[in-house]
Amino acid sequence: QVQLVESGGGLVQPGGSRRLDCAASGSIFSINDMGWYRQAPGKQRELVASITRTGSTNYADSVKGRFTISRDNAKKTVYLQMVGLKPEDTAVYYCNAYIITSSFDYLNSWGQGTQVTVSS
Repeated sequence: QVQLVESGGGLVQPGGSRRLDCAASGSIFSINDMGWYRQAPGKQRELVASITRTGSTNYADSVKGRFTISRDNAKKTVYLQMVGLKPEDTAVYYCNAYIITSSFDYLNSWGQGTQVTVSS
């Protein structure tokens, strides 16, 4: 069984910073692409940022220059450093990872989500 557990959400003032962590655990052989998605009330889930195993990154236009995605392959963890937060960044943030299990099954796994609220 594979799990993704996010942490780091909470209430942040506009202009503030926050870091989200997502750790994978379980019977994992390797992890390919990892990413962060978000879903605001009444809106569809959208890609925020993604990162390949070798470190190539991709960002939504709305977060370019403000958010940074990184990963530690040894710790099976992906991070999202957010600075210059805006009220429109308020959403539930979900971690996603393409995982090859120890039995060589290929899983598209999701975390449970962590709420980020940007408000004064």
